[in-house]
Amino acid sequence: MKDLETLRWIGDVDGRLRLIDQTLLPVEFTEIECPDVETVWEAIRSLRVRGAPAIGIAAAYGVCLGLQTVAGADAAAFFRRLDEVTDRLAQSRPTAVNLFWALKRLGDKARALGGSKSPDEIAAALLAEARAIHDEDRRMCREIGRHGAALLEDGQGVLTHCNAGGLATADYGTALAVFFAATEAGKTLHIYADETRPLLQGARLTAWELQRRGLDVTLICDSMAAQVMREGRIQAVVTGADRIAANGDTANKIGTYGVALLAAAHGIPVYIAAPTSTFDLSIPNGDAIPIEQRDPREITHGFGRQTAPEGVKVYNPAFDVTPARLIAAIICERGVIRPVTRERIAEVVG
Repeated sequence: MKDLETLRWIGDVDGRLRLIDQTLLPVEFTEIECPDVETVWEAIRSLRVRGAPAIGIAAAYGVCLGLQTVAGADAAAFFRRLDEVTDRLAQSRPTAVNLFWALKRLGDKARALGGSKSPDEIAAALLAEARAIHDEDRRMCREIGRHGAALLEDGQGVLTHCNAGGLATADYGTALAVFFAATEAGKTLHIYADETRPLLQGARLTAWELQRRGLDVTLICDSMAAQVMREGRIQAVVTGADRIAANGDTANKIGTYGVALLAAAHGIPVYIAAPTSTFDLSIPNGDAIPIEQRDPREITHGFGRQTAPEGVKVYNPAFDVTPARLIAAIICERGVIRPVTRERIAEVVG
């Protein structure tokens, strides 16, 4: 099965970004082109592209698109535009740290070259840097899969929440990479995918990806997880992450914390799979992680149909935080972080 290309750059410095519109899956597979920074901002904000690693890659290419408007300009105009573009993209979503990591990486690269290269040369270097981020994520996905596969045993049932597959990354996924690598190593898994309310990323995206690759997947409603665990169908939980604090507290799609509490009650290990770029060591713990609030209509008018009374109050956080004490291990491209402590994280990631 050909690997997904969630997003890719077409052309050279004056090129464009092409990405899968994930809001249309699983019914319709459509790619859209982003010719400027505003379309990238909208794609990230509206979840046409989503998943922390993929958001970071899209933002890096978005910087390159934004700088096309100052081709041939002097250094002052170039760096003013760079600041405008990075500030704009930083406003698209607040929780996924890969977004800010990628923007900072390109900004640091530009300023390091500012005294020795022309603006057009810097623009070319930034495209090369964005491509490097893209390629690095492909390699990290494979390494995460390799390390994580060793934690799962043949014949196990595994639960995942939201989507942390190829659609959320450059290539192979994070949580789903663990399943793909285990399968390639000859292990048979039965994967349960939470539908993941309110936007159903598990139903629309994870089930689609796993089915597409021929893995044994069963879709369940979020509220069924406890019963499935009680019946002994689940032996491990594997999810991705959008931001991991210095102590290991982990922000992921809303509902992950509840899954972790259920797993603890049933003695089931919870594994988080994420690249080192998802760690934010400047944040001491999960209390400091910003949580994005989404449009109430995602709940009251999900997928275009009204399902709640007019004018009802809605609370719609996109993420929750799972405390490190509930996480058995974090899987990154450098290995398995276990136990999940501030000291161990600093040792592996720092």
